[in-house]
Amino acid sequence: MIQNTEITKGFIADEVYKVETIGNSRRLFDTEGRDVGTLGIGSWNRKEAYDRGQAMQAFMNSNGKKSYRKVDMSVYDALVAPVAPMNTTEGGVQTELSNEHEDVKAFIHNDSIKLKPKQLMMSALKWKYLIRSAVRAKNIMMTGPAGCGKTMAAKALVNSLERPDYYFNLGATQDPRATLIGNTHFDKEKGTFFSESAFVSAIKTPNAVVLLDELSRAHPDAWNILMTVLDQGQRYLRLDEAEGSPIVNVAEGVTFIATANIGGEYTSTRVIDRALLDRFVIIEMDVLTDIEEFELLKYMYPGVDDYNLKAIGEIAYHTRQQSLSDDGKLTAMISTRASVEMASLIYDGFSLLEAAEISVFPLFSKDGGADSERTYIKQLVQKYKDTKSEEPLFDIEVDAVDSDVPVF
Repeated sequence: MIQNTEITKGFIADEVYKVETIGNSRRLFDTEGRDVGTLGIGSWNRKEAYDRGQAMQAFMNSNGKKSYRKVDMSVYDALVAPVAPMNTTEGGVQTELSNEHEDVKAFIHNDSIKLKPKQLMMSALKWKYLIRSAVRAKNIMMTGPAGCGKTMAAKALVNSLERPDYYFNLGATQDPRATLIGNTHFDKEKGTFFSESAFVSAIKTPNAVVLLDELSRAHPDAWNILMTVLDQGQRYLRLDEAEGSPIVNVAEGVTFIATANIGGEYTSTRVIDRALLDRFVIIEMDVLTDIEEFELLKYMYPGVDDYNLKAIGEIAYHTRQQSLSDDGKLTAMISTRASVEMASLIYDGFSLLEAAEISVFPLFSKDGGADSERTYIKQLVQKYKDTKSEEPLFDIEVDAVDSDVPVF
């Protein structure tokens, strides 16, 4: 005889999954961070949950069959407490329990170090500060010269914390209002309607990391729109293009990371408004030394001989010393991005001189003929081409360089 068993209908408390993009597909991850595949959930439902920043929770139907329904991401985050941003009361007073605080400190100072990618040349202190700022849902501004690793650091943070992430290049934005708020459209059947931007979707996603790349190149209209969004006491965006001008509140735990080039050499940048700057904590990326540059290049291209990698590191570091000196011979420097490109060209069979001619020489001005910066950098690279010593070709202070030809 078969006995009837009562089926408990409703959500299953411990079966909640986050949707992540892996390659070209969207897969589910449990609260332990394990990839559990798709669980038979259709691609459209997975995409919709991902786009809305929602989680998927198992639901037991009255017929005994299990299905999955979209729920707020906070349901998932409640089961993954150690890495979740802290809730704060008005004024920024921390409301966590003491044991929770110890877990957060342990994550920042111990566990987070294991998450820093080897190719990210960033000090342990600044990496921990970056992690701590994200855990506390701070607004973070990464500053430093072009090509020093600002965007790489921001992306490394996203990967380490496994949070939903959104990328916006504000330097390439021609219409800030359309990018940050949305657009009004007309359809013959629907009539006039408002379509909110991807940025609005991003700030409505709990615990999202929103990367605002090239903030120093953004139009001032973008800065004005971001003022209330970034203010810890306000955290909202008014959709004044939409009917009724509704207000969208920034979701709990959202972290904004901006990158900026600050300095007179960046002619297409703007001086960032002080009121906007004060809404961020600042993390300045370090300019790498020749040794650090070599270590990075050796990690990325172990098949390239040490001499050429050391040469690239020393040449790049010399240009940085020169460009940062008040009476240096150069106004531009070789960025880490350009160094990596040089190493990649040598890896693909180009010589040091050929790699420099393609990726480095165009960075320096021809003005002045034989006295130009282009001539100086060519002579510098030529010295490395003609020498095969294991010793550094120069070991001098910047102030000692007082001739038109590089001193070694």
